[in-house]
Amino acid sequence: MTDRAKERPTNYPGIYEYDVRKTPKDKGIRYRVVYRTPAGKQTSKSGFKTIGAAKAFQNTTETKKLTGEYIAPSAGRTKISALAPDWLKEKKATTAETSYTPIEASWRNHVEERWAGVGVGDVDQEDVKTWLVDMRLAAQQRAAAKGEPDDNAGATVIIRAYGVLAGIMDMAVERGLVPKNQARGKQISKIMPKKIRKKHIYLTAEDVGRLSKEADVHGHGLLVLVLAYCGIRWGEAIALRVSDIDVTRKRLSITKAVTEETGFKVGPTKGRENRAVPVPGFVLDLLRDHVKGLSADALVFPNKEDSTKYLGRSKTDDGWFVGAVKRAKVQRITPHDLRHTCASLAISAGANVLVLSKMLGHKDPSVTLNDYADLFNADLDNVADIMHERYSSAPRCGNVAARGDLTPVAA
Repeated sequence: MTDRAKERPTNYPGIYEYDVRKTPKDKGIRYRVVYRTPAGKQTSKSGFKTIGAAKAFQNTTETKKLTGEYIAPSAGRTKISALAPDWLKEKKATTAETSYTPIEASWRNHVEERWAGVGVGDVDQEDVKTWLVDMRLAAQQRAAAKGEPDDNAGATVIIRAYGVLAGIMDMAVERGLVPKNQARGKQISKIMPKKIRKKHIYLTAEDVGRLSKEADVHGHGLLVLVLAYCGIRWGEAIALRVSDIDVTRKRLSITKAVTEETGFKVGPTKGRENRAVPVPGFVLDLLRDHVKGLSADALVFPNKEDSTKYLGRSKTDDGWFVGAVKRAKVQRITPHDLRHTCASLAISAGANVLVLSKMLGHKDPSVTLNDYADLFNADLDNVADIMHERYSSAPRCGNVAARGDLTPVAA
């Protein structure tokens, strides 16, 4: 606060000069700019060290008022912690629980301590870069201590934490609290770790057959076939009820998914969209026999000890799935890897990217293409051969010689 009684007007309207001297030898002079907000309310900003800085602020403020870009300086004092609950609430409403849980944990474990008390107007790109670099170095040191040096150590955690901060700052911009999101920018992108996609594991149809046979020792052989040939997620599979099997259309109706983060919870699918998944005839026949005599509301793959409860994941090394994998002598996989196997088998059977995208429940075919680019690249190798077989006998252009008419040309 300045002592308004001791202020002196300058030669520039709206700019006042005042002393901040604490001793007679102190020559400190500061300037205050008085202006009106777009709503007509008089306000001011003090502390400018030079008349030039005060004039620059005055001119910039008037320009922003004319262009509609004016934001009151007080708005930037809103704390990150004040916006976080609303941002997290929106995330919870728009993402599946399996996606929201790690986001909320990231806020608590990595973002809140550093940024909760910072005003949105005080977020600086250099501070964000320093925060990210510190997290990267700490992750690299932990990896090195384990004998696993890795420049991209902790990439998933760091990228998620950064996404939380940047997302909250996006909300600050949307609410008119700051003109620009200082948590985003090319300089920050340059120091972000690269998330390396885990290599997919694909089983052959023969592998799936052996795995299903071994899993049937514990009564889960059909579940393996459904995962491998229908491509649904584990949570979607254990949420299936008899009424979701459409024998006439040869479809599974996927409308719900079960999560196991803190007990079993039923919610929407990961993409929050219902879909109908095609079922191969031989799998459909087994499903029809499997649910014969059950009520429409009965679970298709229930807990073996209580048919009214959901089947939990086989997580331990002595669980039924790991045991079946070992006995079947296939590559070490998880139940989710059977979803990738389904993609491989479907593409080999002639499915295009759009069909596969709908089958897997991806919102955009580009997601499918990115996830399984290796499979589609392999498929491209066969295009020329297929086109030759189908179209080589078609009529040729008049100016193109038939193969038998070609005369060797000397080099």
